[in-house]
Amino acid sequence: MKITKIMELLNAECLVGENLLDMEVDQAFGCDLMSDVLAFINGKTLLLTGLTNLQVIRTAEMTDINTVVFVRGKKPVKEAIELAKKNNMILLSTNHILYTACGILYANGLKGIPSRGGA
Repeated sequence: MKITKIMELLNAECLVGENLLDMEVDQAFGCDLMSDVLAFINGKTLLLTGLTNLQVIRTAEMTDINTVVFVRGKKPVKEAIELAKKNNMILLSTNHILYTACGILYANGLKGIPSRGGA
């Protein structure tokens, strides 16, 4: 799904990466635990989170995530925005809560990461 479509569906604001909005993601993952992001994600995955600290961008960088959506209208700290710019990432912000944002994207065809079973 193109990032422009995600922005439209979530009524999201682009914080960083306006020149990259034609990019696409294959799947999405909603989470506030960066250890889970490291364990389950790589590649063209959209990360939705309520965390706004620098660790989110560092985790995205390590897992090749290029787009992060901050939910509940949150915006990342200045250092996170600067690091995202440096790494050519897209940062979006939506007023939806995590559950609703994930549901909207799923209902419109963007699937979550494949289940690995277990806990």
